[in-house]
Formats: sequence, structure tokens, C-alpha cells
Amino acid sequence: MTDLLLFAQWLHIIGATILIGTGAGIAFFMLMAHRTDDPKLIAHVAETVVVADFLFTALAVIVQPITGFWLAYLIGWPIMTPWIIWSLALYIFIGLCWLPVVWIQVRLRNLARQAVRRDSALPPEYYRLYKIWFALGIPAFAAILLIVWLMLAKSVF
Repeated sequence: MTDLLLFAQWLHIIGATILIGTGAGIAFFMLMAHRTDDPKLIAHVAETVVVADFLFTALAVIVQPITGFWLAYLIGWPIMTPWIIWSLALYIFIGLCWLPVVWIQVRLRNLARQAVRRDSALPPEYYRLYKIWFALGIPAFAAILLIVWLMLAKSVF
């Protein structure tokens, strides 16, 4: 049972690391590309960001609750434990922020591609969506950091 628990913990930590690392990386590279105001660069970076979100973030989003419930089962924590309930609530909140962010990233990429094809500046819709994308990322990223804190400080609750 110890090896199984260690494996479940490892998977859960790897998933959290991927979520945090990919989220921070995506935010950084999109911000840096956006600051150039260069549609060609933004289109390229946004394409990479969309792929990374679908490959890494989406997989981790699926793995985290599975490994979390598995860990709770292996350790014997009731799902109704307050810190688990708070973690799940924050996870749902993050998902509610992330789903529109994924759609926005695809739209930002497409708008930048259109600007490149037309050899024009980015349209006003790009800037409006970018502001929403950025605004959704701040509370989502803060919430994921809070979940990690809850996992570490679980005895507080």
C-alpha cells in the first residue's frame, strides 16, 4: 500500500506542477508576445499556447481530481473534510475561469492570424479579449496557489 500511496502522491504532485508551470509559462509568453503588438509574433506564440493548453493543461485538469480522490481514498480522508471541500470549490472556480480562457486564446490566435493575412494591425476585438484573458488568469492562478497551500496546511482545517 505504501508504494501505491507514493505513486498516487507523485502523480498528484506532477499534475499540480504541470498546471502551475504551464499556466505561468502560457501567461508569461502571451504577455511578452502581446507587448510587441506584432500580429505575426502573437499568432505564432498563441498557436503554441493553444497547443500547450490542450496537451498539458487539459491532461492535468483531468488527472488532478482523479488522483486527488484516489489519495483521499487511500489515506482515508472523508471527501467532506473542509480543506478538501475548499480545494474542490476552488478547482471548480479555476475551471470556470479556464474554459473561457481557452476559447479566448483560440480567438486571439485567429485574430492575429487574420491581421497577418491582411497585413493589418490587430483589431480592437483582440485588445478587448486580451484584457478579459488577462483578468481571468489572475484569480485562477491565485486559486491554484491557494489549493496547494490547502493541501500542505490541511491540518489547519
